[in-house]
Amino acid sequence: MSKVVYVRDFMVTRVVTLSPDQDIFQAMKTLIQQRFSGAPVVDAEQRLVGMLSEKDCLRVFASGAYYYGAGGHVSDYMSKAVATVDPDDELFKVADIFMSQSFRRLPVVEDGKLVGQISRRDVLMASLKICEDSPIKPPFTDSKFISDDMKAVLNQGSKPAG
Repeated sequence: MSKVVYVRDFMVTRVVTLSPDQDIFQAMKTLIQQRFSGAPVVDAEQRLVGMLSEKDCLRVFASGAYYYGAGGHVSDYMSKAVATVDPDDELFKVADIFMSQSFRRLPVVEDGKLVGQISRRDVLMASLKICEDSPIKPPFTDSKFISDDMKAVLNQGSKPAG
């Protein structure tokens, strides 16, 4: 018997967000002060419209050097094509995305609105909790929740000692 673990069980719901019309330097200060490497960008109705990452912010620096002046709004620098997950997605889907992409966090969207965020750290904490709390070792008795891509990645490495 397998235990299904969902995003909603481990996502955070209190998320620092940015506005698309926010000054880019203020947004950068927010990321630095909060010690975040990125944040979702939402409109007035809490619909996700983008993500602003440290990498996006580096473009501010490069742009300033190239154009002899930097500035603008979050919307000028944010990534508009954003991968998202649903609160009812299985946590293995999120782990699969994190293993195949360089994302550190994923916005959780339900009915078109941002309802939370899940990070690599959240998935690690979930896996630790599940493995420590499970009377069955390993807690997942089959691999039906693991994608073929993740299985391929796992097959490239050595199997852990059991």
